[in-house]
Amino acid sequence: MKFQLLTNFLLLILISSSPPSNATSPEPVYDTDGHPLIPKQQYYILPVIRGRGGGLTVTEHHKSCPLYVAQEKMEVNRGLPLLFRSVNPKDTAIRLETDLNIEFAAVTICVQSTVWRLGDVEGDKGTRFVITGGVSGSPGLETVSNWFKIEKLGKNEYKIVFCPSVCKTCKVVCGDVGVVSEGGNRFLGLSDVPFPVMFKRKDD
Repeated sequence: MKFQLLTNFLLLILISSSPPSNATSPEPVYDTDGHPLIPKQQYYILPVIRGRGGGLTVTEHHKSCPLYVAQEKMEVNRGLPLLFRSVNPKDTAIRLETDLNIEFAAVTICVQSTVWRLGDVEGDKGTRFVITGGVSGSPGLETVSNWFKIEKLGKNEYKIVFCPSVCKTCKVVCGDVGVVSEGGNRFLGLSDVPFPVMFKRKDD
């Protein structure tokens, strides 16, 4: 009898101390068709709010490389397709609030990667723009500026944020990625106003 009680007591402790099975699995990010975003699949990042431009592309800002990430001026233009890569290469879906690389699936005039990274402070306003030339993978101190996250804004809309957690000893300035209008272009950069987006799978 005492043995049975001891066995039940130990079993109860084991069950109560076990973490939930979904504790380390945030919700997937879904595309406009209701399917989870998949690594290696190409998507367009499109604005939720209509009438303020189209999808995302790259453009010159200082007449030199690297190229800057910007929004197409015409709503009908979807821009360039993009790839998403999770910090965990074993992930089969892109998930909320998880470090990831974002990369344009395109060739540009600059001889460098099209992986997104957060640039240095620029101008009198101290803007930090999203630019290209980042490194995919290799999470850590040297690549901390290359990692972004996707967070949910509403039922069918998301926002992109910069708040990497790939370097525990790094002090980073977290913020929403929004639209920064300058010189007739709609660049992406850190902003007090997030850029509501959705993800449209690129047709094969």
